Amino acid sequence: MRQPGAIRVATFSDIDSLDEAAARIELADLAQKLRAANVAYYTKDAPQLSDADYDRLKQRNAAIEAKFPHLKRSDSPTEQVGAEPAEGFSKITHAVAMLSLANAFDDDDVRDFDGRVRKYLGLSGDAALDYTAEPKIDGLSLSIRYEAGKLIHAATRGDGTIGENVTANARTIGDIPQHIDGAPQVLEIRGEVYMSHSDFEALNARQAERGGKTFANPRNAAAGSLRQLDADITRSRPLGFFAYAWGALSDPLGKTQMDALKRIEGFGFSVNPLTRLCTGPEEMIAHYAMIEEQRATLGYDIDGVVYKVNDLALQGRLGFRSTTPRWAVAHKFPAELAWTRLEAIDIQVGRTGALSPVARLTPVTVGGVVVSNATLHNEDYIKGFDSKGTQIRDGKDIRIGDWVQVYRAGDVIPKVADVDLSKRPDGAAPYEFPTTCPECGSDAIREEGDAVRRCTGGLICPAQAVEKLKHFVSRAAFDIEGLGAKQVEQFYADGWISEPADIFTLRERYGQGMQQLKNREGWGEKSARNLFQAIEDKRRIPLGRLIFALGIRHVGEAASNLLAMHYGTWDAFEQAMTEAASRQGPAWDDLISVDGVGEVMAGSLVSTFQQEAERASIDRLVAQLDIQEAKRPDTTGSPVAGKTVVFTGSLERMTRAEAKVRAERLGAKVSGSVSAKTDIVVAGPGAGSKGKKAAELGIEILDEDGWLALIEGA
Repeated sequence: MRQPGAIRVATFSDIDSLDEAAARIELADLAQKLRAANVAYYTKDAPQLSDADYDRLKQRNAAIEAKFPHLKRSDSPTEQVGAEPAEGFSKITHAVAMLSLANAFDDDDVRDFDGRVRKYLGLSGDAALDYTAEPKIDGLSLSIRYEAGKLIHAATRGDGTIGENVTANARTIGDIPQHIDGAPQVLEIRGEVYMSHSDFEALNARQAERGGKTFANPRNAAAGSLRQLDADITRSRPLGFFAYAWGALSDPLGKTQMDALKRIEGFGFSVNPLTRLCTGPEEMIAHYAMIEEQRATLGYDIDGVVYKVNDLALQGRLGFRSTTPRWAVAHKFPAELAWTRLEAIDIQVGRTGALSPVARLTPVTVGGVVVSNATLHNEDYIKGFDSKGTQIRDGKDIRIGDWVQVYRAGDVIPKVADVDLSKRPDGAAPYEFPTTCPECGSDAIREEGDAVRRCTGGLICPAQAVEKLKHFVSRAAFDIEGLGAKQVEQFYADGWISEPADIFTLRERYGQGMQQLKNREGWGEKSARNLFQAIEDKRRIPLGRLIFALGIRHVGEAASNLLAMHYGTWDAFEQAMTEAASRQGPAWDDLISVDGVGEVMAGSLVSTFQQEAERASIDRLVAQLDIQEAKRPDTTGSPVAGKTVVFTGSLERMTRAEAKVRAERLGAKVSGSVSAKTDIVVAGPGAGSKGKKAAELGIEILDEDGWLALIEGA
C-alpha cells in the first residue's frame, strides 16, 4: 500500500475500466462544471478552480470521449474555447480563431504526443524532429492586430471566435508596442497578459489601504485590470505581456517557430527567455523538469510548459482538430490527493441499462474543491479482479467503511487512487454487487467479455426510459428549449411522456396542453406557450441529429453524422438497416464499409431496428417529424465529390490520416473496405486483398501519384 502523498497522479489509466453509464455521468458533470468554470474564469475573472484542476477536467473529458465517442455531448468542453464575451465591451471577431491546447500530464503523455505527431506525418521514431518548449503563462490571452505597423485593435480570447475589444486598455501596457517597423502589412500578435508576484502584492496592499477590492491571485488581478471599462484604471495597474504566437498574417514570419519568435522579439515584444529548442521528447521532458524546479523563483505564475512542432511547414500539414492544434500540447503540473472515508456505494442505472457504482465519501477538500463522491466504474473494479479471478488493472478491494485516497486529476466524480488496508474496520465485508436492477427489479446480467452488468428490463425500466428521454432532448439531439432533464423527469413521473413520440403529441393529448401545464408549479402561461412552440420548432430535424437522438448503443454524435452523410435520407437509412438484418449481403457490407462503423456498431444498429417494440417506438416518432436530408459540403469542382474511396497498402507521400482528411474535404466518402459501391481504390505497395477485390469488381485503381494528380488543384 502507498502512503498518503506517495504517488503522483497524472494519468487516466482508470478509463480502461470505465463503463458506459459511469462515462455518461462523468461527461454530463464535466460539461456543467467546465461551463461554469469558463464563465467564472473568462467572463467574471473569479475562477472556481485552479488552472491545473481546470485543465485536468478538460483532459479527463477528452479521454472519456476518446473511449466512448458515441457519448460525446453537443456541449462537450472539447468543442468549447473560453466563454462568451462579457457585456460592457464591444465585440471583435478574430480573423483566425484563438484555439486552446490539448494537455499532457506526465512524461508518457509527452512521448505519446510525439508518437502521434510522427505517426500522422509518417516519420520514423529516430527521425529528427524539433520542438519549442516554453513556460505556459497563467494570465489572460490577448490578440493584437497591426496594419502597416500600426496597432489597430486588441481583443481577449472570448469564446475563441469573438472576443472583447480592450484596445484602449492594451495601449496602456508597456510591453505592447504602439507601432512596429518592418512588420508585415497585416500582423496579429498573440500572447498572455500577466502580473508579477511583487506587483500583485503591491496592488493588493494599495487596494486594501483604500478599502477597495483585493484579488485572489495574480491571474485574477491581471484579467480584472485588463477588462476595466475605464482605461485609466488599467493604466494604473502594473501589467506585463509575453508574446508567443500569431494569428492573421499577410506574410510569413519565418520557416520555424523559433525564427518567428525571434522576429516577434525584434518587433519589440517580450518573448519568454526560458523558451528552448528541443529535439525529441526526452529533451522536452528535461526542459520541463528544469522549469518546474525554477517555478517558485520566476516571479510570475505558470502552470506548465507548452511544446510546439518547430517546423511551420509541418505545423501546416498537421493542422487542427475542432478546438486544438495537432502540433502543440501543454504539459501541465500535477494535481492533488486526499484521504477520506467511503461511507456507502450507490448504484445508478443508465440509458443502456448499465449499473454504475458510485462511492459516497465523507466530504474532503481536494485542490480547493470539496469532493463527496467518486466513480467506482464496475463490479470488477470494486472487487479488484474479474470473473475469472484475474487481477484487473487499477482494480481495488474496496469495502464500505474503508479509508480511501482520492484525486481530482481531471475528475468531477474523482477516482479512488488507493485503499489504506491498515484502517479497514473489523468485519468489513466485500461489497456484493446487485444482480437485479434497483429501479425495476429485472435481472441484471453480464454478457461474456463485458465488464458491465446491465438491467434486462428495457422499456419497462423507468431509469432507462428516463435516461433515453433525457438523451433525446439533449443538446446534440433535439435540443428542445425549455425541456431539459428536470422537466423530462417531471413529465415522466406524471405519466405525460413515456417515449420520444409522446413529446410531439403532448399538446394534442392534453387538449390545449398549455392549460394543464401553466397551472403547475414552476410554470406559467408564457413558459407553457414557449415550450409547446419549441416542440413544434423541432419537428423539422436534420437526419444526423435524429439518428443520434435515438440513443442506439455505440452510436455517438460523430457516427450519427457519418451515417447521415452516407445514406442521405431517413428512408434510405431505415431501408438499409432493415435489409442488413441478416448481417450479410450488400446492405450489411455497405454499412460496415462506412468509415468509423465497425461490426459492433453495425450490429447494434440493425438489432435496434429488428426489435419489434423499439421499431414501433421509432416509427411513431418518425410519423411526427419532418426529417431533413443530410447536407453535404460545397465541393464544386472537386473531381471526387460524392465518390467512395478506399485507401489500401502503404502511402509514401502522405500518411493514411492525411489522405483521409484531404479526401473528405473534397467531398469524398472514405471507406475501410471494398464493395460494389466503391468508386476508387488508391493502392500503395502491399495493397493485398483489397487491391485484388477491386480488380475483380472492375473498380478504378490508382497509385498514390495518380491520386494526387487527380485531386491536384481541387
